[in-house]
Formats: sequence, structure tokens, C-alpha cells
Amino acid sequence: MDAVTYPESKVVSFIEENFIPLRLGFDSKPYSDTFNVKWTPTIITLSPEAQEHHRTVGFLGPEELIPSLLLGLGKYAFENDRFAEALARFEQLGAGYGISDSAPEAVFLSGVCRYKQSHDPKPLKEAYEKLSVAFPDSEWTKRAYPYCLL
Repeated sequence: MDAVTYPESKVVSFIEENFIPLRLGFDSKPYSDTFNVKWTPTIITLSPEAQEHHRTVGFLGPEELIPSLLLGLGKYAFENDRFAEALARFEQLGAGYGISDSAPEAVFLSGVCRYKQSHDPKPLKEAYEKLSVAFPDSEWTKRAYPYCLL
């Protein structure tokens, strides 16, 4: 990723605007043990309290790294019940990186966020419908399948 992804100007800008990056080797004790890092690159989105919210292992090109990081930011907001902020991140991911590998999970979590805000199951079903059209073979479509029964 050092040769391809990290030097990309849009990656540099995105990370500078959204993260405090910390780079450690996979064998950097005690952090590699604390965060269960077994291989490199492992990218973990942590809260300020060092709680993990998203993880990727292995190479990601620029077109996949940014949406993965957006997903991590959205999941951080989601897991802290900041649903409007989470939705904004998931929508940003969908608008700019709608065919990325991170997009199906963002669609799934968008439906969950909308449900948690409204307590109306309709957004869950809409998320499944969107997933079944755009990502029919995704694991997130399979996970959302029960929502089609709502």
C-alpha cells in the first residue's frame, strides 16, 4: 500500500481530514497483542477510547481504502447511537463509491439506522430491496433477507 495507495493525493487528504493515523508493525508489542494484529496491512478504525469499530486485513487500493474508511467512520457513529452522522457517512460512501466492496454493508446499516431513528420497519425492507437489486450475491443481502418479510 506504500507504493500504490498511501501516496494517492485523495487518500492523503481523506486521512488527514478524518483520522489520526498511527502506523505500527504487526509485531509491535504490546499493541499487536492488544489489538490482535496478526498480519499487515491491518487497518483498524478505533474510537478515541481505543474501541474497535472496523477492521480490514490485506491490501486495499485507493478505490477501496477510502470507502472502507468511510464505513469505519459510519460504524463508529452508528455504534455510538449517532444515527444521523452514521447515515451521512454511509450516504457519502454510496454516492462516491457505490460499487465498492464496502457499499453493501453501508446499505444494510443505513436501513438499520433509519429503523433505529423511526422504529418503522419500512427502511429495513427498503434496504433489503436495494441490496437484492444492486448486490444480489452479497453476504449483506443474505443477512437482510428476513427484512423482505416485513
